[in-house]
Amino acid sequence: MIHDVYADDYIGDILNEVKTIAVVGASSNPARPSYYVMKYMKRKGYRMIPVNPGLAGQELLGETVYASLLDIPEPVDMVDCFRASDAIPPIMDEAIKIGAKVIWMQLGVRDDEAAATAEAAGLKVVMNRCPKIEFGRLSGEIAFMGGRSDVISSKRSKLVRKK
Repeated sequence: MIHDVYADDYIGDILNEVKTIAVVGASSNPARPSYYVMKYMKRKGYRMIPVNPGLAGQELLGETVYASLLDIPEPVDMVDCFRASDAIPPIMDEAIKIGAKVIWMQLGVRDDEAAATAEAAGLKVVMNRCPKIEFGRLSGEIAFMGGRSDVISSKRSKLVRKK
């Protein structure tokens, strides 16, 4: 798959299908993007599981923090990576081992070789995107907050998250 542009249906299907998201590189600092993405997605009905070896055993946004994906004692649908591109291959290996369905790399994060490995193992891959932004865009919520799409439509949103 070419990872430069994603169809809305591809992103929307992922966001509609996943329920549990592990956030690798989760931060306890409310000013960090990983923190507010976790908080936002949690409010939208997703189960957010923080992963950070430096915070392992602590609680973050009501969830136990784990040192690695392999330590999470329950199934994870999606792995959201807040790590540099060079840290992706071992995260990808763990995502495959735990049976994740999706690996999502945040803005500025890309590893085409690791993506090919994940896709060969049956995972969907998204790179250089933020699920918070994509959720807001596809749900129409960004437009409510002042974002402009230059599209006026009476069609229902493609993304409807039920809690």
